Amino acid sequence: MESIVLASGNKGKLAEFAAMFEACGVQTIPIKALLPAWQIEETGSTLYENALIKARAAVKATGKAALADDSGLFVYYLGGEPGVYSQRYAGAGAADEENNALLLHKLTRAGRRRQAHFTAVLALVYPTGTCVTTTGRLFGRITDTPRGTCGFGYDPIFEVRGGQLTLAELPLHEKNRISHRAAAWQVMRDALGLTSHVR
Repeated sequence: MESIVLASGNKGKLAEFAAMFEACGVQTIPIKALLPAWQIEETGSTLYENALIKARAAVKATGKAALADDSGLFVYYLGGEPGVYSQRYAGAGAADEENNALLLHKLTRAGRRRQAHFTAVLALVYPTGTCVTTTGRLFGRITDTPRGTCGFGYDPIFEVRGGQLTLAELPLHEKNRISHRAAAWQVMRDALGLTSHVR
């Protein structure tokens, strides 16, 4: 497979995807390495729509196959918030810490009702217009306070179901094994006929 453009400016996601593709012997190129000023507005009402918007825009801009994702945190006590608005929960351009603080504030009276899941949608689009989309989920709960320094986004306040660690307390290779993006990637990897060389 030829190199894949990663249609994201998020350094954390870029590191995850680069590691996943590298394990299968596929080179990746961050889109901003080609187009430093590249930006695309996420106007979709679902994760699926946003992933496709970004991937298609990257293909149009570069002429190369492109992978994009959109992911969100869905907290049951809050009726699914922040969901598709996870990245801008505390406002456009909000820092991770601001989004986390707002979410924890809204859960002040939640007690033990802190169950949540992450969903990730991946979209790989080729210059021909052909696309492959996959979905992955990770279930857990929201902690009372942030823990860990290895993740990004809501990772420090998301404790993985069946364990006692947040995503930010896990090393990257472990997170890449169990995360929502990893689950979506495993389905895509199989659909593309790729084989991981990492065990």
